[in-house]
Amino acid sequence: MRNVSAMRNTAVAVIVASAALAVAGCQPGEADAGTGGGSATSSGAASTATASPSAPSASAPVSAATCAASSLEATSRQAAVRPDGTGTGAAVVEFTNVSAHTCILKGHPTVAGAGNGSPEMNVPLTVKPTGTATAVTVLPGAKAWVKLTFVQVQGEADGYCVSGSAPVVYPTMVIGLPGSGAHQVALDDGQFAECDDTVTVTAVSAVEPS
Repeated sequence: MRNVSAMRNTAVAVIVASAALAVAGCQPGEADAGTGGGSATSSGAASTATASPSAPSASAPVSAATCAASSLEATSRQAAVRPDGTGTGAAVVEFTNVSAHTCILKGHPTVAGAGNGSPEMNVPLTVKPTGTATAVTVLPGAKAWVKLTFVQVQGEADGYCVSGSAPVVYPTMVIGLPGSGAHQVALDDGQFAECDDTVTVTAVSAVEPS
């Protein structure tokens, strides 16, 4: 009887030990460690996926070309601010971009009187440039200007020139712009009257002169 009881006690001890080992194999600490390892891997993958790539740099704008002669419509008027006298004194020439494209004007104009209004009978005037020439960007429908200041005619009737030369009257003037052709303009009121075939000109400006 003692042997049977001893065998039963041994069997119970083995069963209890096996159960204890099974429980130890599933300890919370080990399970957490395994979960934690998986979590770290997942976190690393998410960080890489959400890293924003560098945004591509915007392309630099393409520089506009010089305005073609056909892109411009020119008109002129007597300037509000002009030398005293009975001649034209000063005129403002306006250039409107009539094309569908932005273009650039730059520089001082050339000026010629058109004899009898005919460009083929041009009389080039001596140009005295004033101001610094900078590029003026002209959007479609926008404008740019130059101002012409003449040696003023004095006196009444046909007038006279202080220099002693005879005044000259031109129905139209031909205004040339660097790279942008020549443009024939007439005053909106009257004709161009000047002395000494000399004119002071501003560079093309985005600001309308007075």
